[in-house]
Amino acid sequence: MLDLKNILLRFISLILGIEDNQSFPPPLSRSEESELFEKMQNGDSRARDKIIEHNLRLVSHIIRKYYASYEYPDELLSIGSLGLIKAVDSFKPGFGTRFATYGAKCVQNAILS
Repeated sequence: MLDLKNILLRFISLILGIEDNQSFPPPLSRSEESELFEKMQNGDSRARDKIIEHNLRLVSHIIRKYYASYEYPDELLSIGSLGLIKAVDSFKPGFGTRFATYGAKCVQNAILS
């Protein structure tokens, strides 16, 4: 299972372009997202990790859009990543909302609190 340290290291390497492909993983399709959340609810931690990894761009987008001039961006990355993890753990896919919509609000709330 991804822990916060590994998530942050992956996130920072993506932002700095240290990885070979130098970009975030592509967003999940609606069907991939549904399938992964179903697997996660059945105890598959790899599905949870994949959801988190494929939504790191959401944290980056929110930080760049709303907090670009913030003095401590590393702090925002940490807090935003925690918000993303909480969003993944608390999301209820049966309501018909895309995870990105729910996750964005959770990330913003984590940063604001």
